[in-house]
Amino acid sequence: MNEFLEFVNNNLQITYILILSIFVGIEVIKSIPAVLHTPLMSGANALSGVVIVGAILVMLHSAPEDYLALSLGFIAVVLGILNVVGGFAVTNRMLQMFKKKK
Repeated sequence: MNEFLEFVNNNLQITYILILSIFVGIEVIKSIPAVLHTPLMSGANALSGVVIVGAILVMLHSAPEDYLALSLGFIAVVLGILNVVGGFAVTNRMLQMFKKKK
């Protein structure tokens, strides 16, 4: 716990930026109309792909004894893959709605 508090104390500006970006993200998402939400989700799939690649790189460059980095990287990969698959499923369903029925 002391290491975590020391890390936060040493990187206080980054912590403030993270907290501010969380609040800005929530406000931006709340103001998007429902009509634009699904097409924007397709763009978010590309960002999740970047998260997956970044998490894999973190896991590759971490020491085998660093269980925190490995577990956070694994969680990021799993959540990124879930986001990509869910986003493609929703986008595919939306596109099926616009196809002509036979």
